[in-house]
Amino acid sequence: MSVLAVGTVAFDQIETPFGKRDKALGGSAMYITMAARFMCDDVRLVAVVGNDFPPEYREVMASRQINLAGLEVQEDGLTFAWGGRYHYDLNNRDTVYTDLNVLATFDPVLPAEYRDANVLCLGNLDPGVQDSVLNQVVDPSIVICDTMNYWIEQTPEKLKHILSRVDCLVVNDSEARELSDSSNLVVAAKKIREMGPEIVVIKKGEHGALLFANESVFMVPAYPLEDIQDPTGAGDAFMGGFAGFLSGCKDIDLDSLKHALVHGSAVASFTVEQFGPEGLYDLSRPEIEKRIDAFRDLTTIPVSAVTQF
Repeated sequence: MSVLAVGTVAFDQIETPFGKRDKALGGSAMYITMAARFMCDDVRLVAVVGNDFPPEYREVMASRQINLAGLEVQEDGLTFAWGGRYHYDLNNRDTVYTDLNVLATFDPVLPAEYRDANVLCLGNLDPGVQDSVLNQVVDPSIVICDTMNYWIEQTPEKLKHILSRVDCLVVNDSEARELSDSSNLVVAAKKIREMGPEIVVIKKGEHGALLFANESVFMVPAYPLEDIQDPTGAGDAFMGGFAGFLSGCKDIDLDSLKHALVHGSAVASFTVEQFGPEGLYDLSRPEIEKRIDAFRDLTTIPVSAVTQF
């Protein structure tokens, strides 16, 4: 089974109350693939970079068995760059700058070897680009899509079209509210599902994530951490962990989706403990399994102690 992630590879300038990084490796496709690889041996990336993208960053991904045949290099352009500043409440950040650079004209053409991908992750991009990619993939088992407030506001018709074609939408709570024009997340998920996606995942940062599927609701908390350095990329890492788990499932049913939600949350929890993707570099499968076991302890209600009323 395979996971294909289409999105960005970027330079991130990050400032949090706990430190700074300049020109850190970033981007949605990078985080998705770096997280998906723990459960999937065939992880494929599609993105574009400029002539300033260093060989050592390519090696970071290639050495972790990410297929980079779809990483386009525009020799006459510069890599997409983003700068953000976080406050002590790490749920809030200020965007310092966004330089689209080569991303402004990105029109991905998938390598032939990518077109049979089982799990397709459409990272945060123009919905028109997402639609173009979807047209190039042959019968994926599941299509998982991300979006953001900018596309909700600026390209509503294109977004409406792509939502009618995907199986699963992964968004944060503010995006879900804006997309559905509803403050209640249960109502928001219902309205979004009526737009097309049968599965809706709403991320709530330090408050966990909600899964809406098959008329059921499932919630997993965020892992309680003592040391949080940088939340950049946590949402994309969540999506990658979620997709990676599903790539190994024979059937994508409610139970497998619940397990995928926990797996995505576990992988994302390692991301925030270090700057950029550093928390994913040397992470091991046993470490992830240990944290998944901790999630079970967090959410298990013992039956033996139930009082009879």
